Amino acid sequence: MVEVSMTDAGMPGGAAPLSRGQGVALWRQIVGSIEGEISAGRLSPGVRLPTEAELSARFAVNRHTVRRAMEELQARGLVRIEQGRGSFVAEDVLDYPVGPRTRFSENIRRQNREPQGRILRLDEVEADGLVAEALHLRRGRPVAVAERLGLVDGRPVVVGTHHFSAARFPGILRLLSENPSITRALATLGVPDYRRQSTRITARMPTVEEATLLEQARTRPVLVTESLNVDPAGVPVELSIACYAAGRMQMVVEY
Repeated sequence: MVEVSMTDAGMPGGAAPLSRGQGVALWRQIVGSIEGEISAGRLSPGVRLPTEAELSARFAVNRHTVRRAMEELQARGLVRIEQGRGSFVAEDVLDYPVGPRTRFSENIRRQNREPQGRILRLDEVEADGLVAEALHLRRGRPVAVAERLGLVDGRPVVVGTHHFSAARFPGILRLLSENPSITRALATLGVPDYRRQSTRITARMPTVEEATLLEQARTRPVLVTESLNVDPAGVPVELSIACYAAGRMQMVVEY
């Protein structure tokens, strides 16, 4: 996590000190100072700002004045405040198209950002009711499971759990251990292309593990998608359940 320190004059770069007795409220001057640094690019998206105590000392004001300024910055969408973690410069929210052909890497590269995938867990389990119904399997049949972390420009945005029929795709776990690309693994195993048949989108609060992996507070919601991909013949290929950081990604449904 990147943090920003401040000079005695105010924000990085030696911003001018606050003017007292000039008719402009001190909290408004703090807002203007921080907003100016964000606009100038000296405070990058996602960076953690100094604490209230540190800001109070630098601007020589009480913490109530700083708190009022931070509330205004949050209301303008420039800063996000996470209870127990601090204040951060708001990130750009990425559009994530959901349509017949939804691919994480392609979606991210289309926006001139750098995607990355990291395998968290590979396992073979027995299909429960949800997975069995989605993949047209008998309950209890072996299912290959890959848990994967998706990042954009090095920042985590999604945790996905992907389910495949172990009988239909033998060796998929080995392939994913060598390369985290699901598209490449399926192509190697005889499915060069597939399409999204359905996507269910809900919202909830994250678990402790999800919040940790996504580097966000448990008080911030996540978007959850339950998606089924099928091959050109309509046969189920993959069921994925993904958890997205709602503050960094928004779903755009394409027709």
